[in-house]
Amino acid sequence: MGVFYLIRHCEAAGQAADAPLTETGRAQAVQLAERLAGLGIRRIIASPFRRAVDSAAPLARRLGLPLETDERLIERVLAGENLPDWREKLEQTFRDPDLCYPGGESSRQAAARGMAVLEEALAAAGGRPFALVSHGCLITLVLRELDPAIGFSDWARMTTPDVYRVTGSGSDWHVSRAWDGS
Repeated sequence: MGVFYLIRHCEAAGQAADAPLTETGRAQAVQLAERLAGLGIRRIIASPFRRAVDSAAPLARRLGLPLETDERLIERVLAGENLPDWREKLEQTFRDPDLCYPGGESSRQAAARGMAVLEEALAAAGGRPFALVSHGCLITLVLRELDPAIGFSDWARMTTPDVYRVTGSGSDWHVSRAWDGS
């Protein structure tokens, strides 16, 4: 049986890869470390985007663990250009996982890269808990692979930060929200 945590980054000053955490986000990262320190996490892998690394760093320091990064955990690219109706377009990609806007990636493509990281981490974990720190859309797509009932409305309810605890094995996974938003 495996246990792992999918963690959405803390409040950031923007969406760019180098966007830092806000002052609130930095405080949230410390709070996140305090709340997760006793869960037995033995490995932390984060998106290389600054907001994910900075969200995970206090937990890694507190646990005395290296903070690994993996490019496959970056946020899902919806399109190559800004879309004024991006939220509606995003919702459409949850209904049609193969829908791909120019310069972007489909939900299926994004989920596949996130799942590849997850499967590798599970194989190496030996049953020990680990954490993946990433971004809202990618996390929701990975969670949906584990529980098909998860969808756009779950993404829309996510907070920064947010934490999901996943337990199980094989094709039998149980997803529960482990963050109360405060």
